[in-house]
Amino acid sequence: MRIAILSRNRRIYSTRRLVEAGLERGHDVHVIDTLKCYMDINSADPGVWYKGERLTNYDAVIPRIGASVTRYGTAVIRQFEMMGVYCLTESVALGRSRDKLRALQLLSRKGLGLPITGFAHDVYDSKELIRLVGGAPLVVKLLAGTQGRGVVLAHTNKAAESVIDAFRELDAEVLVQEFIEEAGGSDIRCLVIGNRVVAAMQRTASEGEFRSNLHRGGSAQLTKLTPAERATAVKAARTMGLSVAGVDILRSKRGPLVIEVNSSPGLEGIEKVSGKDIAGKIITFVEQNARPNKNRTLTKG
Repeated sequence: MRIAILSRNRRIYSTRRLVEAGLERGHDVHVIDTLKCYMDINSADPGVWYKGERLTNYDAVIPRIGASVTRYGTAVIRQFEMMGVYCLTESVALGRSRDKLRALQLLSRKGLGLPITGFAHDVYDSKELIRLVGGAPLVVKLLAGTQGRGVVLAHTNKAAESVIDAFRELDAEVLVQEFIEEAGGSDIRCLVIGNRVVAAMQRTASEGEFRSNLHRGGSAQLTKLTPAERATAVKAARTMGLSVAGVDILRSKRGPLVIEVNSSPGLEGIEKVSGKDIAGKIITFVEQNARPNKNRTLTKG
């Protein structure tokens, strides 16, 4: 198979591992810088061009689209879809997962457990938002934040008001969520491929920190999922329409709560903790599913 990996940096761990896994299985793998692609949009023969050459004869595309280039990356994926090339992460699914508000609304509609969440545009709604989620302590999140950036824990209602007002004065859209104290500064990253959770790890925040992201100094260890947690992770990925996803779950008194569905989950932490060849499993899934014109939106919304 000829496989294109859309990635801005061929040296990062996840991209390198996918290339290695593809080559080990005898595939012709190319890393393509998403932002250096340009498109020929026409009804008769749409195309994607890269460094002066038209990209043709690819059997599959594996998008690794960073949050900062979501809009353009989505357009490139959509163009490949128009050309009939199988895309592991579809354009609609990427758009859903990157829009935090839309993602929460879709997950809510499907009945998945979520932290109580408030959202508003007007800065004068701060007190009402805080009341809706049960008061402090609570978490304030920028809609555009990634990897724990733009996430603040407010211990008092007054502190929460100050953070919300400050973000809104900057014309930044924010979500306000209840703080799940019983999670103890930990969350569960579930790596979903197809209809299965293939690996899971518990991430724990470092001392003095509440964000468990490994980029923030958090630690990780293997964990055993309950049947409810496995079902929640798979359903969350399916709701977004993602064939491969990192689903982040909090363990709460009322069961598993989904806090994020990541469309380009990092492979380094989960491979090292689990000891599993996750990149190889992704390539195997592509082998089993890549067919011309097979792209479809897995769910409506």
